[in-house]
Amino acid sequence: MGAGGDGRPIIRSKRDGLIKRIRSSEKLKRLGSVKDDLVVLRSLWFQKVSGGDHAARLESFYGPQAHAYDKFRTSFLWGRRPMLAAAAARLRDQPDLIWVDLGGGTGENVDMMAEMLPIKQFKAIYVVDLCKSLCREAANKVRQKGWTNVHVIECDACTFEPPEGMATLVTFSYSLTMIPPFYAAVDRAISYLHPTKGLLAVADFFVSGRFDLPMRQMTWLRRFFWRCIFDTDNIDIGPERRNYLDHRLSRVWEYNGQGSIPYVPFLRAPFYCWVGHVPQLASVLCENKVEAPPHFPPTFLYTMSWEDPRPDAEVLKINESDCVLTLTSGGCNSLNLCLEGAGQVYSVDCNPAQNALLELKALAIRELDYEDVWAMFGDGRHPNIKQIFEQRLAPFMTQASYKFWEPRLWYFKQGLYYQGGMGKAVLYMQLIAWWLGMGGSMKRLANADSLQAQKQAWEGAWFIRFCKAGPSWLKELIIRFLALIFLNRFVMWFGGGVPCKQYRLIHRDGLRISQYIARTFDGVAQSSHLRKDNYFYYNCCTGRFLKDCCPSYLTREGFNRLKSGRLESLHIVSSYFKEQLQARMYSKVILMDHVDWQDLTAAKDLAQVLARQVVPGGRVIWRSAAHAPKYAQLVREAGFDVKCLQRAEEGYMDRVNMYSSFYVAVRRGPSHLANGS
Repeated sequence: MGAGGDGRPIIRSKRDGLIKRIRSSEKLKRLGSVKDDLVVLRSLWFQKVSGGDHAARLESFYGPQAHAYDKFRTSFLWGRRPMLAAAAARLRDQPDLIWVDLGGGTGENVDMMAEMLPIKQFKAIYVVDLCKSLCREAANKVRQKGWTNVHVIECDACTFEPPEGMATLVTFSYSLTMIPPFYAAVDRAISYLHPTKGLLAVADFFVSGRFDLPMRQMTWLRRFFWRCIFDTDNIDIGPERRNYLDHRLSRVWEYNGQGSIPYVPFLRAPFYCWVGHVPQLASVLCENKVEAPPHFPPTFLYTMSWEDPRPDAEVLKINESDCVLTLTSGGCNSLNLCLEGAGQVYSVDCNPAQNALLELKALAIRELDYEDVWAMFGDGRHPNIKQIFEQRLAPFMTQASYKFWEPRLWYFKQGLYYQGGMGKAVLYMQLIAWWLGMGGSMKRLANADSLQAQKQAWEGAWFIRFCKAGPSWLKELIIRFLALIFLNRFVMWFGGGVPCKQYRLIHRDGLRISQYIARTFDGVAQSSHLRKDNYFYYNCCTGRFLKDCCPSYLTREGFNRLKSGRLESLHIVSSYFKEQLQARMYSKVILMDHVDWQDLTAAKDLAQVLARQVVPGGRVIWRSAAHAPKYAQLVREAGFDVKCLQRAEEGYMDRVNMYSSFYVAVRRGPSHLANGS
């Protein structure tokens, strides 16, 4: 560059040239990737499998695609990660692990496992495969990764035995369906599986039997279609292999799903993950398939329980001899019953999404530390939710809950308490408040340091002042307009969980829904300090809890007590309430407000079942949107002493304040049964 010359054009030219070379390199990589995928697809769809024995047939199938095996299978073998995560979660605390990966192919499973458990935690890992080309790829990977405890063995799964004699983990990752003598392979694996610590884990494609477990069941067309498709590649995905696993071992976890296929739109191949252990105990793990009732949203309505547990505790007087039946709702109160010391708590809901939420809360308490649980359910957000879900929570979930949460982990990115029906109602309420210029008032209301300051913030909001002192005709017009938009029956059901029958109960007491809501909010603002004592409405204003204002399971003391054993009394059931009521005898029953949802015929039937299933002296409590619900008399006639404990005539009942009455019914003793029933 000459003296005083400008070098910027040269620098710019070099930069542009570098960018072009990078883009050209990336384009070539993409083209190479597509080329590799086409090689794999050609092997899958068009290449005829040949050979005089099983090893030769495997080589003819995998040999041409071995170099491209890993990348293509990452977007095809969807069961590998959840299967490995389920095994790792159960072996996390054991040292000197021995792992035998039968049909381990290129060793990619070892690479995946490294994300879940340190490879150094394994004393030895054996990648066993009968295909020479895949073993060659695995050996190269072991050298590149520097794994000194990983050994690649070219051997038949039916004859291999680890030098150590016993294995802690044996896996069949999309390999059992390709082993014709699968009985021998499974028997051989079980022969060296550790009798008390050992796990056998399988991930593979499948079709169900004609009559199978509910969560496995398929239609005849799907069974026929997928079995024919995989049979062309000598892959037998029939139910026999998993049935034999169920016969030989005790199943501890299972998941049945379906995953996409590269370059094949619309079709999703069925796969399963299965984990079992050696002890010959009866396999009682059998999950029933439960669908949400018609007209329910595809997610939960409530992120937390909207009934105040404090007056419930005063009335119920829970003790360790109690068997309690309650509705799940948001699950907070079910956990609270465990904390109060109930011997058994049956939490039932006909909406599986509500039970999925409670199951997630219970599993998080059992498997995570306090700060992670607080991030998820206190703040409602967790930065590492995907990793925590995959490695710590999903391995212990029921299939229904896994399928619910796996595509909804973004709830914990956007904020859990803005999800579901009521969560969306809370979000829109906040947005409308800010839009109407009341954002500052809402903030002052939520963070007032005393009840008096809270009252001032409430009464100082311009909309509240207008409602109390504005022109009657204008006030009436605006309130009717807002009620039409935000308090119509559609919004009240999907946003507030208020069905039409309950809506009508409010009208029968001479109230418009706008008046009912106004009474609710005004009573809370005037009588209950949000910042220190009312976590329900603090959450509505902020979308989160505080550590000194939260449900009991989120306090450190409550968390520790649940984790130390109180949680064992909880049973989560997806079913209808009456079905579970008929299943056993109870000493305490919490109806919440769900009898409001029923007609009198159904309410009478429920009252009679309560009379049969509640022990003498047992207590039943409920709340109602009506001042005096007619079904209270039906419960009395069935054999209970019924008493109304609270009515909302003074404008305030409890911290939730959403109901008009609160009842308790005590089952009369044997001498009264003839008259009562």
